[in-house]
Amino acid sequence: MLQELDYIPSGLLELDAPRLESALERPTLVHLKGRREPPLLVSVLMHGNETTGWEAVRQLLVPYITGGQELPRSLSLFISNVSAATVGLRRLDGQPDYNRVWPGCEDSGTPEHGMMRQVVDSMLQRGVFASVDVHNNTGLNPHYACVNVIDHRFLHLATLFGRTVVYFIRPCGVQSLAMSKYCPAVTLECGKVGQEYGVEHARDYLNACLHLAKHPEHPVAEQDIDLFHTVAIVKVPETVSFGFGEDGVDIALAEDLDHLNFQELPRGTTLGRVSGQNGISLTACDEQGQDVSERYFSVEDGELRLRVPVMPSMLTKDHRVVRQDCLCYLMERYNDHLQVSS
Repeated sequence: MLQELDYIPSGLLELDAPRLESALERPTLVHLKGRREPPLLVSVLMHGNETTGWEAVRQLLVPYITGGQELPRSLSLFISNVSAATVGLRRLDGQPDYNRVWPGCEDSGTPEHGMMRQVVDSMLQRGVFASVDVHNNTGLNPHYACVNVIDHRFLHLATLFGRTVVYFIRPCGVQSLAMSKYCPAVTLECGKVGQEYGVEHARDYLNACLHLAKHPEHPVAEQDIDLFHTVAIVKVPETVSFGFGEDGVDIALAEDLDHLNFQELPRGTTLGRVSGQNGISLTACDEQGQDVSERYFSVEDGELRLRVPVMPSMLTKDHRVVRQDCLCYLMERYNDHLQVSS
């Protein structure tokens, strides 16, 4: 499935995401030589409808590719789900989620799992300075970076993007979790698709990464980071119908639900109304994959409420994303980084 190149094909940087498959035909790992080694790994279009990463890379590389400038560090660029990008979807029907099939996930039998293993092996042969996976989200969220390891190098790489940082270890099979075994790795969440600020922010961040000579190993100052820990993944059961501010569904979630992202919500907050069967609710699984729904949700007087204070992230009103991935994640403030030895 994977092809590897040591050059940017002519005219590629002129193409937007929907036109990449016609030029590349399949997922492509491009290795570009720079002044410093080892290379920075950047992955884009892990989800075909999240185009900010590709737009940022286009802007980043123009001065180097067409202007004749030397890259300050070698760059390996993984242009991922080009077939889904053609039709503007997260993934095609029948495809696995490209950001759930990296080494370390329990299921490893698909061609896509093998492709991601190839990407990792190729990078290990070259060495890898750091890994950055660029994403968008569909709800109203601030820009933030995610890490999977509490380590000063990782946290510095994350706070180079912004002070809001999320630590998580599930879901498995994500790019940053796989690469974190070999180098500092982050996932960037750059807001909604189509926002120019998201493109500029990602472009400037990637440029800063290319200019890094080494990773700082001292602690990030406490006042320079807001660190949160993802404690649960929330889904709508397949057998349950849902909507946002509408009637005739099992769970009628609040119409402005995505406005609650990164808000510290108190116990008892109402998320919506439940109709029909008693006990219909959302499901929540913790980092170990255990069902913890009853810890977080209750149904009282027909209202779906929080049992404990939490902060949601990535709440989305996109029905397709909810079914293909999840409704949101639940987070708590975290300070374990303060105990990491320098």
